[in-house]
Amino acid sequence: MYDLAMLIAQITDLHISTPGSANDRHFRTPEHLARAVAHLNGLAPRPDVVLATGDLVERGEPEEYARLRSILDGLTMPLYVIPGNHDARGPLASAFGDRGYLPRDGGFLHYTVEDWPVRLIGLDTHVPGAPGGRLCAERLAWLDARLGEGTERPTVVFMHHPPFETGMRAMDAMGLEGKAELAEVIGRHPQVEAVLCGHVHRPMTRRFGGTVATTCPATAHQLALDLAPAPRLAVVMEPPACMLHLWLGAEAGLVSHVSVIGGERPPLTIHDGQRWLRDAVPPPAFHPR
Repeated sequence: MYDLAMLIAQITDLHISTPGSANDRHFRTPEHLARAVAHLNGLAPRPDVVLATGDLVERGEPEEYARLRSILDGLTMPLYVIPGNHDARGPLASAFGDRGYLPRDGGFLHYTVEDWPVRLIGLDTHVPGAPGGRLCAERLAWLDARLGEGTERPTVVFMHHPPFETGMRAMDAMGLEGKAELAEVIGRHPQVEAVLCGHVHRPMTRRFGGTVATTCPATAHQLALDLAPAPRLAVVMEPPACMLHLWLGAEAGLVSHVSVIGGERPPLTIHDGQRWLRDAVPPPAFHPR
């Protein structure tokens, strides 16, 4: 019916900090990230690659990136990172420089990955010292040129700040500058299957530039869903999750799934591949307590 051509995992907003930090005390971000790594390594089929879409650490400090690497190095598949508003380009590039794909010229940290059935383009939306993001004329021109080089290949663009308003007013106040201009660029290149983002600590989906833009849940703390007019923010320890973007080939396309991390409950098999199991009984711990 279709080929399982490529499985792209996405994690985001890891917010690793130094031992004893508020993130350790309140959100346990290293513990949750270690669980995410184990979750990804244990999936069947296993993802071909992992995209980490920004806010990798809390303050952009080298010590934080060293701690981050000590956890992410446990992944058994290739990892591709991009900066978010909490990151810092220099320390990030130094921490992951051995991976070979990040630019080392001191400029924007965006790049292409050509080795897979789906072409990957990491896009840098970082603005030093600001919570929001920006796609300036230089960055948009770079993206337009890269997309023009691979018009026949299915492509995913991944970046930190989503290119749409979310309805969560506090997050929209720290959103992305250049959304309309990005939509024009993406709209000129129909091979773009999706724009994958982070920043908002929740899963969201919007039609954008002739394709689909999505956001990913965080690996630890989520932002409480609050659609009220007041620009307020709250953090909630809803189950952490990652995204699994499954490329099924040119005809079936790219399908995105939310994969909850930790606390997995045993499944009840209702079809064994040949017949429906009408008398199947739920296993122990099937229901939450």
